[in-house]
Amino acid sequence: MTPPYRVGDELPPLEIPVTQTLIVAGAIASRDYQDVHHDAASAREKGSPDIFMNILTTNGLVGRYITDHFGPTAVLRKVAIRLGAPNYPGDVLRLTGRITELRTADTSSADTSSADASSDEVVDAVDAVEAIEAVVQVTGGNGIGRHVTGTVTVTLPEPSVGRAGA
Repeated sequence: MTPPYRVGDELPPLEIPVTQTLIVAGAIASRDYQDVHHDAASAREKGSPDIFMNILTTNGLVGRYITDHFGPTAVLRKVAIRLGAPNYPGDVLRLTGRITELRTADTSSADTSSADASSDEVVDAVDAVEAIEAVVQVTGGNGIGRHVTGTVTVTLPEPSVGRAGA
């Protein structure tokens, strides 16, 4: 059976309209109350033409991009991003991605439970599961230029689940 993902696979792009509501709601949801994310006059006083998206909102949108593609059973393990050009209202953020690495990840969980009260014996049950992790290079641009670059490490769903974005 051919694995469902390969190094070099391109993820389909995701275009997200950047609205005032998205910017303000993202800032509020991430408890970032800096005025440059909700008050246009204050943003202009500080040299920006308008309010702009915060990094936590961008981080969430990058995570959404990955889980939209790989499906609800994908688990984000690491998201490392850098911001470039700001996201202003009225623009469109276009996210793209490419798988740069696939690797086996061993995950294990230990469940320790005590035996009945008459015994000092402790039973350890360890489940080792082999999973596949993908490293995805993500970029996102807007009308000004490159807004975000980064890498996301994600544990992929079992191959029988298939591609959510295909």
